[in-house]
Amino acid sequence: MNNIDHLIQMANRIGDFFEALPDRQEGLDSIADHIKKFWEPRMRTAMLDFLAEHPEGRTESAELSEIVKEAIVKNREKLTPRVVS
Repeated sequence: MNNIDHLIQMANRIGDFFEALPDRQEGLDSIADHIKKFWEPRMRTAMLDFLAEHPEGRTESAELSEIVKEAIVKNREKLTPRVVS
């Protein structure tokens, strides 16, 4: 398993948890908030770069769930690490 596959699996577990919320928008926001809070900037960058290159969110062995993909795409700016100069 490569690094992006591992990140996809982690993101999907987060998505599974928050997808259970009755309000879909709250679920999307909660997924993005969790990733922003608990993922290192390089992890977020790797996922954002992957989705920029593979908008379908799929590798040969892993695939982002629809809710996770939507949460990341809709919150791209929020999830992009700040560049410190």
